[in-house]
Amino acid sequence: MSWLEPEPFLRGTAWLDGDRPVRADPADLERLPWDIAERAALPIGVRVEFTAAPGTRAVELRYRAALPADGDALRDLRHCFALWRGRRCVAEVFADPVEEGVVRIALPPSGGEFTVHLPEAQAPVVRGLRPVRGRLSPAPRRPRWLVHGDSITEGWWSTRPAHSWPATAGRALGLDPVNLGYAGGARGELPLAEQLARLPGALITLAFGTNCWAAVPSSGPLLYETTRAFVTLVRRGHPDTPLLLLSPVLRPAAEHTGNALGATLTELRTAMEEAVRDLVADGDARLALLPGGPLLAPEDLADGLHPNDRGHARIAEAVAGALRAAGFVDRPVSPAA
Repeated sequence: MSWLEPEPFLRGTAWLDGDRPVRADPADLERLPWDIAERAALPIGVRVEFTAAPGTRAVELRYRAALPADGDALRDLRHCFALWRGRRCVAEVFADPVEEGVVRIALPPSGGEFTVHLPEAQAPVVRGLRPVRGRLSPAPRRPRWLVHGDSITEGWWSTRPAHSWPATAGRALGLDPVNLGYAGGARGELPLAEQLARLPGALITLAFGTNCWAAVPSSGPLLYETTRAFVTLVRRGHPDTPLLLLSPVLRPAAEHTGNALGATLTELRTAMEEAVRDLVADGDARLALLPGGPLLAPEDLADGLHPNDRGHARIAEAVAGALRAAGFVDRPVSPAA
């Protein structure tokens, strides 16, 4: 059978640059810091979702990937493709690292809806897919959830892309998470707020602030105004879209230690939360707050900053609960595995 065009099957996409899914507007990169533009080139959270007719033996994916340079310790790292059905991982297939390749993933004979999580770190570009002895069709579209944040949102230290908190919460809520997390970034960059304003979505979550402690130090008053400005710019394109702000989660080394401007992370978190409460008091009825401080314990962190799998699961549960409590989601859970 000839290869099917991949675009109808892709989920978690924000923008396309040619055939590459990217996570910042390719027509508006010059206003972004170089590190964010670099991270945005990785297709974090991009997935292939399809419905297989009963009896379909397998799906084949034709893809292009970026290989590390010769001598890089990660050059020989095999590419992992994870097949999920509902909230359960069905199988993982590991392929030898190549720049152009085809991977075959066996499917259960009963058919149904499936998701393939890609080897994100290798910047894969799916160029086609096809069934083996059966039929495939694009999976039904789910409400698009724009999730902006930093390396924690990007999924650092989760053992698989499917274990990041946006992916986990998206499965639980029946949403299509679009991961706009940028490691080292999400410092309140206002051009990103304007890009979010132009990006269609049924729901938005903002989860930034920890990199405002050290990467680009902020004070409490500055972050208060930055948070208000960021939300205000997002609201220019999404005046009535439900929006949840998650303030920074636990970072033990920063909680009571002043940064270059003398602000602790506790003070920065308080400033962000006050900004949200004031915006709600000013009339933003579709804005909700989830305080991040109480969500994790030290044992939920892999390195004192980034959550481990258990930490990601706890954030996902809290975010899902907050979205339900605010009345921002209609579907409580996705279909069971």
